[in-house]
Amino acid sequence: MIVRLRGKVWDSFPNRLILGVGGVGYEVLVPVSSVDQLNPVIGKEVELRTYFHVRENTQVLYGFATEEERDVFLLLIERVSGIGPVIAMAVLSGMPVGRFKACVAGGESAELSKIKGLGKKTAERIVLELKDKVGVAETWADVASGAMAPATADAELALVALGYKQVDARKAVRKMLDQTPGASTEELVRGALRSMS
Repeated sequence: MIVRLRGKVWDSFPNRLILGVGGVGYEVLVPVSSVDQLNPVIGKEVELRTYFHVRENTQVLYGFATEEERDVFLLLIERVSGIGPVIAMAVLSGMPVGRFKACVAGGESAELSKIKGLGKKTAERIVLELKDKVGVAETWADVASGAMAPATADAELALVALGYKQVDARKAVRKMLDQTPGASTEELVRGALRSMS
């Protein structure tokens, strides 16, 4: 599994980059939100969080500027029925991650349905399944109200994206916070994974 790439931009297009890593050029599909954050000019070194999608007749590498973008992408493709990588990328390109989270937390499927390629039924399914299956909206609402730190929420959602139940993810992250107050998202995830294995 390819989870991260760091290399020089060999070529840049609106929704994909050719990234040179160790003499090999990787084609990476990226959402507009990542392109905006990275400002990928030819010759510039960038680092991407990645997801390698393998199907029977295709292999596609998706890249993201932040863990938060990749986590939302994984939640969409793994937790919402009928959502594949193409629609998940459309969501990330259609609105900022923070606004997407607010729409899910607030049940605002009408705003989500304005994203090109989504539609009303798909938007409603995203809100329903992210709320009911994994309780993501509750976590996002906690962050918005200040009841939970963003690093804690990101760690919890990263574990959920990896397939853990939210209740177990929350317990493991809180246990890590008790042991290491002020830990970063990555430290929280690593520690929680060790405690859950």
